[in-house]
Amino acid sequence: MASSPPDPWAREYGEAARLADDVGAMVAVGGGGGGPEAMRHASAIRRKITILGTRLDSLEGSLSRVPPKSITDKELHKRQDMLSNLRSRAKQMASSFNMSTSANREDLLGQTKKPADDMSRVAALDSQGIVGLQRQIMKEQDEGLEKLEQTVLSTKHIALAVNEELDLHTKLIEDLDDHVDGTNSRLQRVQKKLAVLNKRAKGGCSCMSLLLSVVSIVMLVVIVWLLMKFL
Repeated sequence: MASSPPDPWAREYGEAARLADDVGAMVAVGGGGGGPEAMRHASAIRRKITILGTRLDSLEGSLSRVPPKSITDKELHKRQDMLSNLRSRAKQMASSFNMSTSANREDLLGQTKKPADDMSRVAALDSQGIVGLQRQIMKEQDEGLEKLEQTVLSTKHIALAVNEELDLHTKLIEDLDDHVDGTNSRLQRVQKKLAVLNKRAKGGCSCMSLLLSVVSIVMLVVIVWLLMKFL
């Protein structure tokens, strides 16, 4: 007994669910502190979350374009529930990741100082101390800018990764279009061959009928001649 072909929607949902598992595992592990390794880990999580959101939108669009009566209402509601649960899970993971990122933001950009704190630091200093404090503040600002630059570069890497993923999807769609066009061309050639064979088959039947008619007439003439000769 031949097995039924795989359902494209179910296959795409399975890929999205596996991607969600990967994101959940990466969020649970965390960035392992600071440094470039943590930034790369965070960038990978952001990229996967973006891709997951794109796939969920694609699944939702496919589900909304399901032809009537192609699946039962029960199956449609089941798929809608599955998609809703997976989207809720993705939102929870994204929220957890954003909270973790916000908690580490002070490590990246430095703690936010209030004006009252700055005034209290300046109040007890003389001119030389104020100059030293200004130099310290400038040094902290330079360090903050360096960390901000690293964050911008990390964001750039995320954008490049997402762009590569979109290019891959575009290429896959173009390849699918080429396959569809090739299949359509082959189908048209097969239809033309079938039409020729059908025409030839009809012509062969007509010739056979004509031949049988001629043979029958000849036999009838022979029989009539024999009857006239011997009677």
